[in-house]
Amino acid sequence: MRVDLFDFDLPPERIALRPAAPRDQARMLCVTPDSLSDHRVADLPQLLRAGDCLVFNDTRVIPARLEGVRLRDGNAAQIGATLHKRLALREWQAFVRNAKRVRDGERIDFGQGVTAIASAKADDGSMTLSFEGDEPVETLLARAGTMPLPPYIAGKRPTDARDAEDYQTMFADKDGAVAAPTAALHFTPDLMTALADAGIAHETLTLHVGAGTFLPVKADDTDDHAMHAEWGLIDQATAGRLNAVRARGGRVIAVGTTSLRLLESAANAAGMIEAFEGDTAIFITPGYAFRGIDGLMTNFHLPRSTLFMLVSALMGRETMQAAYGYAIDHDYRFYSYGDASLLLPG
Repeated sequence: MRVDLFDFDLPPERIALRPAAPRDQARMLCVTPDSLSDHRVADLPQLLRAGDCLVFNDTRVIPARLEGVRLRDGNAAQIGATLHKRLALREWQAFVRNAKRVRDGERIDFGQGVTAIASAKADDGSMTLSFEGDEPVETLLARAGTMPLPPYIAGKRPTDARDAEDYQTMFADKDGAVAAPTAALHFTPDLMTALADAGIAHETLTLHVGAGTFLPVKADDTDDHAMHAEWGLIDQATAGRLNAVRARGGRVIAVGTTSLRLLESAANAAGMIEAFEGDTAIFITPGYAFRGIDGLMTNFHLPRSTLFMLVSALMGRETMQAAYGYAIDHDYRFYSYGDASLLLPG
């Protein structure tokens, strides 16, 4: 499909720079095939049904953004790196700013005693960074790294101490993401209690979100776009409980596109969710037949993005263009710290 079919005009003032407080008071647009309705995230217990199950991503964002210097013959070049995907115990794939100034095998000094050797430059500008020393890479990042806010936020204000908490969900448990599963940022302990009291269950899976989620689609046709792979895990017990939810007539509602993509990667042709561990590069566009989920809660996404294509696949492109037009006209806040949508295809 043509990528320009997924374009829309978004006023820059609609981009949220801070989350709602309390988190569950963010606005939420409920979208069905024939209706749009305004709510708060705190209204979820009334919008879902007893027996439904919400599925959260329990990945934890690591301080994956580094700023450093490459020295060569007494000349310095400022280098920025955002870790993207772990390749080995001490090796990460990273998107590198100023990558043209780095040669294969050169050392980058990120300060605080953190250094890495760069190699294997790829066509997309990413490189392999091999961290030196014996300390765990997570320890090095805690010392020298900063929270990797999305470029549409980081370009408008500096990262600060608030982001260390604001950019983690209450489910964050397993280190490895370089971007938050942002739909889950809206949840609070009080909301989870209210959902449980309403008979709505929840489960967790793990998908370590990579920086590729922010990359623009440069191709003119969706067939020519290559997704970056991300590592995910659904264990057998969780898969069994999710299948039991649907067998009883309940709905599996993914919280966030990361949860949805992993559930769809794990679902077989019969719609049964199987245990899954490994990389997924699933790219969902209109025409895709969903197998593992019955609904989605997600934030509002960028124009021409793979995530807007995904929600268009779930609800229909015209429905989502109308929903986003309504959201823009009614002052909804967009992107990672923005408001939410609840998509129920019926």
